[in-house]
Amino acid sequence: MFGLLVLLAFLLVWTGASVGTSAKGNIGHKEKKLKIEELFNEKDGTMVLKNLKKDKVFVYNQERSRERFTPESTFKVANALIGLQTSAVRDEYEVKRWDGVTREFEVLNRDHTLASGMRHSVIWYYQDMARDIGEEQMEQYVNLMNYGNRDISGGIDRFSLDNTLEITAREQIHFIEKLVKERLPFDEKHQKIVKRMMIDDEQDEYTVHGKTGTRLSDFGLGWYVGFVTTEKDTWAFAVNIDGSGTDAKNVVLSVLKKKDIIDPKS
Repeated sequence: MFGLLVLLAFLLVWTGASVGTSAKGNIGHKEKKLKIEELFNEKDGTMVLKNLKKDKVFVYNQERSRERFTPESTFKVANALIGLQTSAVRDEYEVKRWDGVTREFEVLNRDHTLASGMRHSVIWYYQDMARDIGEEQMEQYVNLMNYGNRDISGGIDRFSLDNTLEITAREQIHFIEKLVKERLPFDEKHQKIVKRMMIDDEQDEYTVHGKTGTRLSDFGLGWYVGFVTTEKDTWAFAVNIDGSGTDAKNVVLSVLKKKDIIDPKS
């Protein structure tokens, strides 16, 4: 009897240590190190890559993977879900008129839809939608999603942009996995719309869904988060780097090719 109790206690401890208990801790019991330091070009950063079907997790820079940073424009994914759920926008085709303010990139200086605003990272569109959503509903859904530190006190139209809201790469993976499986607190049709809006590259063999984010004040923080589907598997990914969103995206694509998840010739 004593031997049985000892065995049960050992199994409980082993299970708890392997699986992890929080979004900032382990995200799977099959976690391996990614050896991709050269892809970061001497910039500090982290990557978390998870095979959602096989529950295999690969991590580069485990310490930083648990460190929270502002999500920047990657929050547009969550913002779009909230906007659709609260009817702040009807669908991905709803147009908002350009406000006439000339911005740095020409693509921003025209009318946009929810979908084109995601594709071209149109901050003013999503800020306007956030104001329509309102602080009460925004806070409600950020809490329901358990998104990062859930702190939107920095202002309804700027809390995610180098401000109060912060999230880890591991937490981004949790969020993306729930989106892939349509288990976020939103109607399934809205989750399907947002996943479709995130398509970055669609090929016969795979489809990459992703969103970049860059801290525009100094280009000192870049994100690329999303997922890739193939005939066999679905992989969620999250990279942040002391650089731009483009830098982060380049890391992701290099790793996906290196691991033969997408065509290395593409």
